[in-house]
Amino acid sequence: KVRCEPSKIQQVLFNLVRNGAEAIWQKRQDMIERGEDTSSFQGRIHVKAAPSEKGVEIRISDNGVGMAGDEQRQVFEPFYTTKAAGQGTGLGLSVSYFIITEDHGGSLGVESKLGQGTIFIVFLPSESGNGE
Repeated sequence: KVRCEPSKIQQVLFNLVRNGAEAIWQKRQDMIERGEDTSSFQGRIHVKAAPSEKGVEIRISDNGVGMAGDEQRQVFEPFYTTKAAGQGTGLGLSVSYFIITEDHGGSLGVESKLGQGTIFIVFLPSESGNGE
């Protein structure tokens, strides 16, 4: 049993899926700018939840533009954004990080490869910490 505030978890999942959609859009735009054929490119976002004895892990993955290492290190910092001026506040991921870590005692991590995509990993602990 996982303790959570549904509206806050919904906000986190919305932010992560939206980021994936924007990364896919950016990848397509980059392909167009390079003159590449985009007809075979299929943007994909997968959301997978896996319960364990200690809680539940939710993975949100996309095959968008991905992030370099320096971007991954800063992605949860307030006001950090890779978007053009006026297109993002840089708060979505930092708020999501706070909701998961502070409000729910969980963790939020990221794995990404530039040009290949990104995986956000949310972990929400069980109420007892041992699956009960």
